[in-house]
Amino acid sequence: MCAASGHDADMLYATHFYADDPFVWWEARGKTHIVLSPLEIDRARPSARVTQVHGLGEFVSPLAKDHSTTAVIIGVADKYRLKSFLVPEQFPAGLLEKLRHQGLTITVSDQPFFPQRWRKTREEIVALTAALRVAETGLRRGIDVLKASKPNRRGFLQWGKIPLTSERLRAEMDAAVLHAGGVPANTIVAGGEQGCDPHERGYGPLRANEAIVLDIFPRHAKNHYYGDLTRTVVRGRASEALRKQYATVQEGKRWVMKRMRHGANGTLLQKELIERFKAASYPTEQRKDRWVGMFHGVGHGLGLDLHESPRFSSGNLFTGLSITVEPGLYYPGVGGVRIEDVVIVGKTGVRNLTKFEENLELR
Repeated sequence: MCAASGHDADMLYATHFYADDPFVWWEARGKTHIVLSPLEIDRARPSARVTQVHGLGEFVSPLAKDHSTTAVIIGVADKYRLKSFLVPEQFPAGLLEKLRHQGLTITVSDQPFFPQRWRKTREEIVALTAALRVAETGLRRGIDVLKASKPNRRGFLQWGKIPLTSERLRAEMDAAVLHAGGVPANTIVAGGEQGCDPHERGYGPLRANEAIVLDIFPRHAKNHYYGDLTRTVVRGRASEALRKQYATVQEGKRWVMKRMRHGANGTLLQKELIERFKAASYPTEQRKDRWVGMFHGVGHGLGLDLHESPRFSSGNLFTGLSITVEPGLYYPGVGGVRIEDVVIVGKTGVRNLTKFEENLELR
């Protein structure tokens, strides 16, 4: 592999060493190796979980004109008498072509490099739980600010005599995440009609008495696992239509979680949930060229990637899988509702790692 472990979960999983610049990793004859620059090598020696940490000078002479990654890998191949490599599908295409041009046989794998990432160990579940607690801290700050806000005469929320916008509330949530030891990114604070687009981050003033989707998914600054958490709230009173929609999503989440266990078919569960919503008068369909209902998956794998394999609907669930459960219903004129927890699948059921309450109305 050649990647920055700060951006490539496979590299981070393989090395347990975080770096924002690309470096080289390989495994041969049962041993694992990385090659690092002087900027990183001393930091990596006590912490990287590999057989051997190498410096660039072992493979490229300081006097050489070419210090490129291609030259380093050619040096590795020469020193260790390697003629062929298996690389992951995300391997840089330009680098691949240069290595082939230099006479190496490069095969792109059609399988995950580390399928064991799908089954979380106890250590990883501890890391996921810590990341989720950071997310909960950020969400708690958002809830507290909303509770402290007041509607003005026009129905817009104010906090400290200043309009409460999506941007301002997101900044408060993100700051709380930073103080709790997390790294926030693209936190969603989407009010009213904006909440009907599941990936809309949200912008502008927030209103009282309408749905606000709060979706927060920070990365833990030390263990680098992700937390993921969504709640839908109303500052004030929700309409009867919104209450009914919220209760339907809440019941749907509970229904799914009761049926999740090793061997359960996620594809069928998702189809059944959408049918249950339809029977409750919440069909998934297109209206005026936009989707309404539940038009996204029930959940996704969670770990060193925010959205990692497998997806909920990709087949059978299995013991050790960490996955989100986040049904949602979205109808313009009423609002968007999504409620999300993170669970670990077991032989007879799931363990919910999320400890955050579900309250629609904040008063």
